[in-house]
Amino acid sequence: MVHPDQVRSAINQALPDATVEVEDLTGGGDHLQVTVVSSAFDGLSRVKQHQLVYGALRSELASEAIHALALQTSTPS
Repeated sequence: MVHPDQVRSAINQALPDATVEVEDLTGGGDHLQVTVVSSAFDGLSRVKQHQLVYGALRSELASEAIHALALQTSTPS
C-alpha cells in the first residue's frame, strides 16, 4: 500500500514541472489511477511518457506496493 502523496512526490521528483492527480480506485492503496501532465513529455511517444512515470515509481512497483496502475499522460495545452 502506498499513499497518494508518496506517488505524487515520487513523480514530481523525477518530473519537477508535472501536475499529478492520484486516485485510489479500491481504497486499498494498491490500485491507482494516475494522471500526469508535464512538458517533459513533449515530442515523446505515449510509451516513452509512460516509461518516465514507471521509472519514477520503480521501487513502489517492484515491491508491489502498487499492484495496478492506470496511467494517463499528456503535455500541457
